Amino acid sequence: MAFLSIIRRWHKREYVPIREISRRLGVSRNTIRKYLRSDQIEPKFQVPDRPSKLDPYAEKLALWLRREGNRPRKQRRTVKQLHGDLVSLGYDGSYNRVAAFARAWKEECKLLQQTAGRGTFVPLSFAPGEAFQFDWSEDFAVIGSARVKLQVAHTKLCYSRAFIIRAYLLQTHEMLFDAHNHAFRALGGVPRRGIYDNMSTAVDKVGRGKERSVNLRFQAMTSHYLFEPDFCNRAAGWEKGQVEKNVQDARHRLWQSMPPFETLDALNDWLEQRCRELWEQTAHGGEPGSIADVWAQEVESLMPVGRPFDGFVEFTKRVSSTCLIHLERNRYSVPASFANRPVSLRVYPNRLVVAAEGQIICEHPRVVERTHGPGRTIYDWRHYLAVIQRKPGALRNGAPFLELPDAFRHLQRHLLQHPGGDRDMVEILALVLHHDEQLVLMAAELALADGVPSKTHILNRLHRLIDGKQAPPPVITAPQALTLAHEPRADVERYDTLRQTGETRHAS
Repeated sequence: MAFLSIIRRWHKREYVPIREISRRLGVSRNTIRKYLRSDQIEPKFQVPDRPSKLDPYAEKLALWLRREGNRPRKQRRTVKQLHGDLVSLGYDGSYNRVAAFARAWKEECKLLQQTAGRGTFVPLSFAPGEAFQFDWSEDFAVIGSARVKLQVAHTKLCYSRAFIIRAYLLQTHEMLFDAHNHAFRALGGVPRRGIYDNMSTAVDKVGRGKERSVNLRFQAMTSHYLFEPDFCNRAAGWEKGQVEKNVQDARHRLWQSMPPFETLDALNDWLEQRCRELWEQTAHGGEPGSIADVWAQEVESLMPVGRPFDGFVEFTKRVSSTCLIHLERNRYSVPASFANRPVSLRVYPNRLVVAAEGQIICEHPRVVERTHGPGRTIYDWRHYLAVIQRKPGALRNGAPFLELPDAFRHLQRHLLQHPGGDRDMVEILALVLHHDEQLVLMAAELALADGVPSKTHILNRLHRLIDGKQAPPPVITAPQALTLAHEPRADVERYDTLRQTGETRHAS
């Protein structure tokens, strides 16, 4: 550029002849005339085609990019992952070269398809403790040797960008409430505002503009945690762009390289641990330090978390004549005294609580079946003890009693071989209504070990176990005024005086 500037300045400002310029610079006159005729102010050089380490892999990389472009957005691999695949094939070049190739390939595709970019947006700024963003996503994980479709809750603080991810089998109200309970616990507090899209578990009806008919149970949760919900406009996911970006990043960082797990709880424990590790490893970008460093500052601006929100969903169910209630194609047993009566069913993410007459009458672990079969029946044999006391013959083939403990099943097999054994077995099972079930089981095991599996022997064993477990009597400390000055002496010979025939006066 300096060479061209000298030629132009000498010729057009100082009027130096071309011959003299040629002599001074040692350049031919034709070259100087060419520069002056082109009227260029910057020299332009044609970049020659130089060989690159990526050239042998360019065709394969273009094929991979085309294949990833045809995949669903949630399953696409990043350019960094493609670079790793090229390295495994022998490529020893830099990631920047692969990224430049991918950018050029995408621009070429846009030109061929005559498409435009995604548009422009206004960058947002948040104060510490001001807001968090929440969103759902769908991902897959291997749980118990089966590939399971999961509903994943993402919660992200807007200032520090700390995030928590938790997976569920369903995307229902009780799962939403549980996700908030765990998120606020892990994030160390509650911000002043929450940003959501118009999900059906929070919004019953979307009105004009910002008008929303908010679900009553969702309002109860926001009132419990004292934050203000803010809902995006329709089809405006960029209004919560931080958590949208977090969904995309988590898919590449976590889900595509996730190990298998035995249970959903083990998966969620691993997700929370990995999230905290990523806080330490990821630079904040807008503030100095990592996400963990900025989060440590923001925690001071969050409202402390009190007791968790009791996030159940309540239904009124009528108990059938077989002592069962129905939920999601599954059936759960209820104590027989509530048969043919209405009860209140409280649904939690992992358990069901049945209440009636102002008290909890039973609980069950919740079963979520993703298949379209007939569903399962979950019995508690204790709920049917009142029935078999009136109908002892039902014990022999009763479905709830197929799940008895091993000691009771062995005992039943012995007793049913004798007349009246079914009634004796019913009376033994009824003992758990009045005594500790573990003690009754232990008594049955001891009776089987003694070789005398009878009702009387089990009762004897049970009472001996109960008597052996009686606590020692409490020690009573007497007041100072009642303390004996002289301890009485144990002398049984004093009673011999009562046998004397003389006139001996005794206290009456």
